[in-house]
Amino acid sequence: MQIFKETTTFDFMSKRKLAAVFSVLLIIVSLYSLFDKGLNFGLDFTGGTLLEVNYPASVDLKDVRKTLETAGYPDASVLHYGSSRDVQIRIAPPKNSKEQEADTESISDNVLKALKQTDDGVEMRRQEFVGPQVGDELRDDGGLAMIYALSAILIYVMLRFQWRFAFGSIFALIHDVVITLGVFSVFQFNFDLTVLAAVLAIIGYSLNDTIVVFDRIRENFRKLRKNTPTQVINISLNQTLSRTLMTSITTLLVVAAMFVLGGEMIHAFSIALLIGIVVGTYSSIYVASATTLSLNVSHADLIQVEKEGQDQESFE
Repeated sequence: MQIFKETTTFDFMSKRKLAAVFSVLLIIVSLYSLFDKGLNFGLDFTGGTLLEVNYPASVDLKDVRKTLETAGYPDASVLHYGSSRDVQIRIAPPKNSKEQEADTESISDNVLKALKQTDDGVEMRRQEFVGPQVGDELRDDGGLAMIYALSAILIYVMLRFQWRFAFGSIFALIHDVVITLGVFSVFQFNFDLTVLAAVLAIIGYSLNDTIVVFDRIRENFRKLRKNTPTQVINISLNQTLSRTLMTSITTLLVVAAMFVLGGEMIHAFSIALLIGIVVGTYSSIYVASATTLSLNVSHADLIQVEKEGQDQESFE
């Protein structure tokens, strides 16, 4: 632990106003894009037709997309699954159609007919219709899952630390989620259930990083009583910086490998995690801690907590 104290002496909190401006700009751009463009919901949320076809030999997805565009499906999502001979095709439902489920058979026939014109050995392996009502339910349940998660986190951090820390952590989590969704909205990346799972994972990752930092801040508030709150937070951030960077870098390497080697099926999932890890690491330092400091956290706020749990902490 002494190594961390001697390694870095960055004055993080001196840049908190600049970081606040940067974060606010990102949030404004994200919210504007979310309200203006919205998210590019995948088949899981919009409903539509899912087809899986098998080729006798490896096939280039660009050629498949070109064939489908010629057949009248320019917005079809095409990706490999399992092997380079297996192709999954997702087609959004026709707009303003009240008989979308009945159209599944005709869409399947049209797609297979178009693909057979380029390769007669293509076989249909699976065809499935996802109703838009099911998609709406998934979208609503996913939103509720995030709300429940944030509410539980607020209560947990408030009980474990203090209300100023709770609001700092919640603001950091909201910051991370909004910016991640904003990037998906700005660049119109496909947003499906895997991305929703990634967003929930980002909440857990960011919270874990924040809790580690807050633990050290609470500990140092009790030990370094002659230092100002700004100094205590700076010391704590420097002490946990090595752990924070090592965790983030190793996680980024794994996710980057997933993005490069995992295939198109998990590209959106990997992108969400990459964004979330970077933003979550930044927010643990410049959002959660800075927000707690802005709420005027002081030694007195934590001395009382120390007295209440003094025996237990001494035992530990």
